[in-house]
Amino acid sequence: VFALNFLAMVPLASMLGVFTEELAMHTNDVIGGLINATFGNAVEMVVAIQALLADDFRVVQASLIGSIFSNLLLVLGMCFLCGGIKHSEQEFIAQGAVASIALLGFFGLMLLMPEFFTDGQEDGGDGKDVEMTISRIGALLLILMYGQLLFFQLNTHVHLFEGDDDVAAIIPFSWALTGLVVITGVVTLFSEYLVGSIDGFCEEFHLGRSFVGVILIPVVGNAVEHISAVTVAMKNKMDLALGIALGSSVQIGLFVLPMVVLVGELTGKNMSMQFPRFEVYLYLLSVIIVSLCLTNQRSNWLEGSLLVFTYVIIAVGIYFEEEDIDHDQ
Repeated sequence: VFALNFLAMVPLASMLGVFTEELAMHTNDVIGGLINATFGNAVEMVVAIQALLADDFRVVQASLIGSIFSNLLLVLGMCFLCGGIKHSEQEFIAQGAVASIALLGFFGLMLLMPEFFTDGQEDGGDGKDVEMTISRIGALLLILMYGQLLFFQLNTHVHLFEGDDDVAAIIPFSWALTGLVVITGVVTLFSEYLVGSIDGFCEEFHLGRSFVGVILIPVVGNAVEHISAVTVAMKNKMDLALGIALGSSVQIGLFVLPMVVLVGELTGKNMSMQFPRFEVYLYLLSVIIVSLCLTNQRSNWLEGSLLVFTYVIIAVGIYFEEEDIDHDQ
């Protein structure tokens, strides 16, 4: 079941990439990437809220932080690697990449806050209250920052993200948007079967819960989105590829996770932004490595290989993580 669903999703990747490119031609690469990331992350948000309502907070945290790792390191790395092999060096707009990486750094700061200011108080009621208060205020601030990013990209600085005016779209905007919605719906259906079949797959191969949440579910669940990003990167459309990879990471960190925290407050679920500290440290180191790769506004295959190897070593560490130290909420 696992293999069949995965193979069934792969042909949809090229179609999703085509519709995303057409939407970008009607607007610009940033909006095209934003639409692609939004449709991809809508599925994750629904799954996260369902897990939240089932009181499975660890699955929520693991799948969301894992999705950021996947997009930030694996997807972006494969974009740089595959695109660099074909085009040697590729250029991209600095402002969009710098804004995204800075916001990811801000998200990392928010993940550290509950850890710093509740350290030593976990066993007390006051400590838990402080943790939840910081998490909920942080969630509101993250959503406000994401709204400002959209305003920056789509209003005040839209001129920085203009696409190629000489490239004409083949498919009408309404058709391209409809196609993206339909394919995303089909992918959602396959993703449910795919993720549902992972449990038996993991029991058979003796895989840990954290490895499933942080590594397998994000990679498998976002396979189509990942392949479409690599496809456009190989066509030398790096701004669109960055819009999908970085844009998806930013959207999860600054919108999806905060929304899950706020939904938890409304439904009486104490969903916190206090993650296992080693995951937060790995995330912050990953952001630093990616930011160094984006400093010169150019990418090549070596930087792509570096990001992919970074993801692999994180996956190896998560594989050997002990289940009893996942989290102590």
